[in-house]
Amino acid sequence: MQVLIVESRPDLGEVWKRHLERQGMVVSLVRGQDDAIAALQLSAPHLIVLDLVLEDGSAFAVADYANYRHPDTRVIFTTNTSFFSDGSIFRHAANACAFVPNQVNPDDLTAMVEYYGKAAS
Repeated sequence: MQVLIVESRPDLGEVWKRHLERQGMVVSLVRGQDDAIAALQLSAPHLIVLDLVLEDGSAFAVADYANYRHPDTRVIFTTNTSFFSDGSIFRHAANACAFVPNQVNPDDLTAMVEYYGKAAS
């Protein structure tokens, strides 16, 4: 399974990346919108783990581009804010499949990636 992580904090992104790789997934890690779009131009990940609040660019632009370019690719949004905690993220991003705090346990994130990634493949 191919996974793209878009996370502004490299230390957090690396934790998730290593954990997913130990489960046999092929993982790319980028920090912002431009790098995520470039990665999506080169390959079609089964799933994207996407920080809602990117330091460089817009998470919605990444999700929209992924939805246009790779309609079967699903997105798990992560955040450290309470914004969209009402579930409205699912009305704003057609490819959103989950919305979790970025303090999510890596085992739980891996389980979600496996579940939603298989549904997309």
